[in-house]
Amino acid sequence: MEILKGKIAEVFKSIQGEGIYQGVSQVFVRFFGCNLKCKFCDTKLDKYLFLGLEELLDKINTYRDYHSISITGGEPLLEINFLKVLTKKLKEEGRIIYLETNGILPRSLSEIIDYIDIVSMDFKLPSSSGEKEFWFQHREFLKVAVRKDVFVKAVISEKTLVEDIRIAMAIIKETDANLPFVLQPQNPLEDILQERIEYFEKLCLEDNINVKVIPQLHKKLSIK
Repeated sequence: MEILKGKIAEVFKSIQGEGIYQGVSQVFVRFFGCNLKCKFCDTKLDKYLFLGLEELLDKINTYRDYHSISITGGEPLLEINFLKVLTKKLKEEGRIIYLETNGILPRSLSEIIDYIDIVSMDFKLPSSSGEKEFWFQHREFLKVAVRKDVFVKAVISEKTLVEDIRIAMAIIKETDANLPFVLQPQNPLEDILQERIEYFEKLCLEDNINVKVIPQLHKKLSIK
């Protein structure tokens, strides 16, 4: 019988650099491959290993003293069959599982949501990412994700349109008005984007959105 394997680009320990869990110690399991090509993407992956479950667990188990395991990518939900086996096993072992995702594969999320503790979902704003609109997918994704601890974040670039921010705000209010919405200035343009970020933050606050402006900590500290 063929052993199920996943495309794993790297496994390492560091601190979470983005979102509301910024600064938390994690073991990162980075899956290879993505279904998007965002203009601002800073994760350039060019190699991976095919690892079975036990091989991957051995790598994870070399680390001690961390808060959670970050399942990231690329886009980890592309490998849902392997991910189901992995997350089920990790949950059986009592690990806290943090999923980082582009938020456009709701059916895949529904297959593993029982094993996930925290969902960090990106809003792929078309004016920022250069990709097509994924508003429907984001809505459906959040309907599943709200069963767990979830927050959304959006990269803000020089091209980000207020119309995209307003749609994102509307989706948040439809789902859960208390859902944290993280505005993440594109690195290294934080200073240039300050006025734009402040304007978007003001819009969110006026609409009672739980908004937070959080730059990328790991870029500031020059760590992985």
